[in-house]
Amino acid sequence: MLAAVLHGAKDLRIEPVGNLALEPDEVRLKIAYGGICGSDLSYYFKGRVGEFALRQPMVLGHEVSGEIQELGSAVQGLAVGTRVALDPSRPCLSCDYCRAGRSNLCHSMRFLGSAAVMPHVQGGFAQSLVVRADQCIPVPGDISLRTVACAEPLAVAMHGVRRAGDLLGKRVLVTGSGPVGLLCVRTACLAGALEVCATDIVDAPLRIAITMGATRVVNVSNNADALALVEGHGGGFDVALEASGAPSALDLIFQLVRRGGRIVQLGMLPSGETPLRVNLLQSREFELVGSFRFHLEFKLAVAMLVGGTVDVTPILSAEFPLANADSAFAIAGDRTRAIKVHLAIS
Repeated sequence: MLAAVLHGAKDLRIEPVGNLALEPDEVRLKIAYGGICGSDLSYYFKGRVGEFALRQPMVLGHEVSGEIQELGSAVQGLAVGTRVALDPSRPCLSCDYCRAGRSNLCHSMRFLGSAAVMPHVQGGFAQSLVVRADQCIPVPGDISLRTVACAEPLAVAMHGVRRAGDLLGKRVLVTGSGPVGLLCVRTACLAGALEVCATDIVDAPLRIAITMGATRVVNVSNNADALALVEGHGGGFDVALEASGAPSALDLIFQLVRRGGRIVQLGMLPSGETPLRVNLLQSREFELVGSFRFHLEFKLAVAMLVGGTVDVTPILSAEFPLANADSAFAIAGDRTRAIKVHLAIS
């Protein structure tokens, strides 16, 4: 089978990889679509994402959907031909974190297309993929598998909003209007936020933020002063969701969140140290919390896509065949032209 294998920064090769044998609790999938994530882009352009550096060739991709081709001997409740959303998380299910309902923090997590461990976990930009059966969430035949492939970023956004706490009647700031940021906007609206302000350094995604429910948008590259006005309007934002991964955005948030407010860090910051206004954290009693991947939110994200509660159509920008993966990454890396680009794999 063919897969998109990254050998180094900007060295992505479409090449054959071997088919793995099935364990009793596993299934083999024919992959239909794979969405290019911000982490995939970081691996592609930089050879790393945050602290996770590429140390061996790795198949990229973790936002995928497909159809079951083969069942392991112990698999029940699934059938060949079933269309599925694929949860890219493969936790151990037995460590303290898994048993406490926080499997996203699993000591032995095997997350598709991740260089966090050695050997790396091969990803889903491949014609065929073997996964554990519990990672497969069946979906009906009348929903697009391209839409289904958006369950992962939606789950990330939902987990971030969950970490933000009760948003009913709150004023929320979302920094970074990439796919996760835009889905944070939509999820915050569904969670009852009174106002949701979205920021970015490019106008194109901010126009989409309005369609996702943002009550206000600000391009901080040319109108940063517009956000300064909020301190005189109710004392600032109650909650901020930092989805850009830019240290400058986190610094700005510290100036805009009200005393006693909460800041949720979703975006992966660059490796190394990030300056932090700890005196403001202390004197204003901010709560600064991290948000990493997701847990039970994945199944809920699939249900919301299937039921039409969340419409991801506004973020769908383009699709390319697997053979044109380099072109897909070039477009996906241009934020003036694309939000979410998919590979049509089979």
